[in-house]
Amino acid sequence: MPSITESTRLAPLIGPYPAGKLKAQRGIETVGDLLAWVPTRYASYESDLSDALEGEHLVAVGEVTRVEVRPRDRKRRPVGKNAIVKLTISDGRTSLPVTFFGDYGKTETFAPGVRAVWMGKVTTFNRQPQLTAPDYEIIAEDRDENEPGLLPLYTHVERLRNSSIIIAVRVVLDQIEDLPDPIPESVRRRHALMSRLDAYRTLHRPKDWPAVEAARHRMAFEEAFVLQVALAQRRAEQARDRTLARRPRDGGLLAAFDSRLPFRLTAGQQAVAATLAEEVQRETPMHRLLQGEVGSGKTVVALRAMLAAVDAGGQAALLAPTEVLAQQHHRSITTMMGDLAAGGMLTFEDGVSAAPDVSTKVVLLTGSQSAAARRQVLADIATGTAGIVIGTHALIQDTVDFFDLALVVVDEQHRFGVEQRDALRAKGAHPPHVLVMTATPIPRTVAMTVFGDMETSTLTELPAGRAAITTHVVHAWKQTWVERAWERVAEEVSGGRQAYVVCPRIGDPEERVGDPVDPRTVFDDTDGAEPVPDEESTTPTSSVYAVHALLREHPALAGVRIEMLHGRMTPEEKDTVMRAFAAGEVDVLVSTTVIEVGVDVANATVMVIMDADRFGISQLHQLRGRVGRGGLPGLCLLMTASQAESALHRLAAVAASTDGFELARLDLQQRREGDVLGASQSGRRSSLQHLGVIENEDIIVAARADAVALVEADPTLADHPVLAEALATLVGEDKAAFLERG
Repeated sequence: MPSITESTRLAPLIGPYPAGKLKAQRGIETVGDLLAWVPTRYASYESDLSDALEGEHLVAVGEVTRVEVRPRDRKRRPVGKNAIVKLTISDGRTSLPVTFFGDYGKTETFAPGVRAVWMGKVTTFNRQPQLTAPDYEIIAEDRDENEPGLLPLYTHVERLRNSSIIIAVRVVLDQIEDLPDPIPESVRRRHALMSRLDAYRTLHRPKDWPAVEAARHRMAFEEAFVLQVALAQRRAEQARDRTLARRPRDGGLLAAFDSRLPFRLTAGQQAVAATLAEEVQRETPMHRLLQGEVGSGKTVVALRAMLAAVDAGGQAALLAPTEVLAQQHHRSITTMMGDLAAGGMLTFEDGVSAAPDVSTKVVLLTGSQSAAARRQVLADIATGTAGIVIGTHALIQDTVDFFDLALVVVDEQHRFGVEQRDALRAKGAHPPHVLVMTATPIPRTVAMTVFGDMETSTLTELPAGRAAITTHVVHAWKQTWVERAWERVAEEVSGGRQAYVVCPRIGDPEERVGDPVDPRTVFDDTDGAEPVPDEESTTPTSSVYAVHALLREHPALAGVRIEMLHGRMTPEEKDTVMRAFAAGEVDVLVSTTVIEVGVDVANATVMVIMDADRFGISQLHQLRGRVGRGGLPGLCLLMTASQAESALHRLAAVAASTDGFELARLDLQQRREGDVLGASQSGRRSSLQHLGVIENEDIIVAARADAVALVEADPTLADHPVLAEALATLVGEDKAAFLERG
């Protein structure tokens, strides 16, 4: 019989029935698919029955002490499907009933003294825990030292026992002689890694826990290594790109801007600014991530880089994810620049231009502008009159032509795909330098920085004047707590300050708090709330319209000026509300997450987040950063009706820490890495099966060094065909692209 390979079909080896079930439910068709489908957990052959709790899945060892057969129909013999086989099993301390409906060989299999590993959901009968038709694995009396010391447990396959899967895997492992390994032998030796085939043998038939850990370590290294090779190749390609070195002139816009700054840059801002200034003067395009806490001063650093680009004769574009944020950036940048943003203005006083000697035009381009305004902005961009261009996705459209795009700044870069960013970069006559910014890193950004896909700068210190933010969890089932939350909002407003109330969805004008909500449509009208696992969430009943109506009628908020903001409003309506809130003409703003980034109102000191369990850790921290920006202490109240342990743990973590980087790492630990890096379109496996981005950071760093060295020596992987094939699979699944998205 010819030796089998990873591509060998399973059906001839293990039979059509198990092969059909594995294909239909798990997409497993080949030997390679089956080996890669490793056990989710393991049971010790020494485990006991004391953990038998109703509703829980039990995996334990027990010995049959009693066998009883009863008929379902007393008029017929208790054989076949008319039999009820009742066993009593014991671990020597605890006994448990086991029931099978139908004999089908059970009376021949089980007799007093037979030991087995029992697997099944614990139910209750006559107030006693029991197992009904559990899966089982008979433990041979003469198990020798070569038998596995742990029982592998696989993801459930309907109508296919765990023992059948163990047998199928055993058949495959007994026949396969070798597996191609994407990790070169020299790298395996350097890190004392077992071969790929030995790793699979160990994972499917483990002798002990140290062996399992060694095999998992090897497979984690493989995933890290293949990804790092992909990233190393991309970095090598980027390093071959050439662009214009942008050297700003002396005494230009940047110098004038710095001389007018009413505050001193922090040490971190100065260090990042120096790095950016050095990198844009190279002929290799800059590709840098700037991450920093909310309020750490990223915008000032980015603006200085944009002014330097203009001083060098080029243009800078800032891409923002929403019109609200784009308008906010335009207002804040023109305010910071003052008359330095008066370039191209045809205003004269006594025959002298009102603009200073050095200035540039700052324009805003969004999808909602009038045709006339849009034509003027496009002309300013095409002629170079506008040195700084701020906009939304409208910047990417074919009708936008830049005179000389030198620098692209992408704000909240996780909101944009690779294609969108590349479309803007392609508008430069020469590849532009790229600076991407993010406030609280989302899990994918953390993964990207751990993998080293981008050069990263971090701002950790906050500028002077930023006040502390206190966060509390408010349990919605405690009505006195809820009432106290609205009283705290009223107290802040009576003191001349302002508040945000954030809701996970928009709702409709007739909706009121407490109205039933169709869970199938509950997220149809959000402005970006992060869905969290269903089992961790309650169905949110809080919408902007419902909460707005509630607060307008609440006695504690009588006379308070309350408005709402959400994504269904027109750009003009949203801008009007935001301007009124910024001017202090609105006391409480009831909003969706449209205010999540960039909205800067120094007088806002309190935020209530409704149904906070519906948001991820990083998003909660990002939202919280909207308050406490004006030197006054901030207060954030996380209101939730959920009693799920995981949800409350997540909210408690946010309440306990204001360190966005610590929270982002915790967020990454709590999410599947497949959600971070993307999943295979086949649906079989997530992107990372063995590798934990946070837990295995040391493996990722070590794999990067080996990957870089290998790509430098063999850029096309001509001498490493197995690795090249693994890489082709990776790229085909777009996993590396997910890293680049951040």
